[in-house]
Amino acid sequence: MYRRCKHCNAVNLKDSLHCKRCGGELKYTNNLSLAFGIAGLFFYIPANIYPILISKKLAKVYSSTIIDGIFALWSEGDYPIAIIVFLASVLIPLIKFLIIFYLLYSIKFKKCEFYKFKVSLYSFISVSGHWSLLDVFVVVVLTGIVSFKMMSVLPGSGALYFLIMVILTILSVKYLDLRELGEKCAKSKES
Repeated sequence: MYRRCKHCNAVNLKDSLHCKRCGGELKYTNNLSLAFGIAGLFFYIPANIYPILISKKLAKVYSSTIIDGIFALWSEGDYPIAIIVFLASVLIPLIKFLIIFYLLYSIKFKKCEFYKFKVSLYSFISVSGHWSLLDVFVVVVLTGIVSFKMMSVLPGSGALYFLIMVILTILSVKYLDLRELGEKCAKSKES
């Protein structure tokens, strides 16, 4: 059996403790993935509580959170857009956190059942990671487009928290090594 180095992708013997090419440690660890996941979850809360957009019209200042925007879209009759914003900004990030923690739990406690399903969950969170930046992109575009003499749109602190949350989620998925579960499941089947 062989093991791939996470640092330089060199193929090493399974029993090797250090990579033959770069000398890096070949021990799998998902602690970094867990740390990024927990940190991202902490930023999820202020991303949904604090305003994501601040609009100034004449002498009045309006701030709106993601949830405020969803309710405003719904009340205006823009049901499909409200549903898309709810899914992309509120529900899918929460589901991604649940999947990350479920996969980390499976790796830690060697839960081998439904392995192919876990691989497809991992594929979902790794592919959808960059799409989470869509909300931040919309805020940036609105900030750039809407700037009249009597009205302006500025990003709120919620946008920064949302951006940090998305980056931490992407890093958590990047450092999640599902191969460890596969190897542990293969060992338990051999025994």
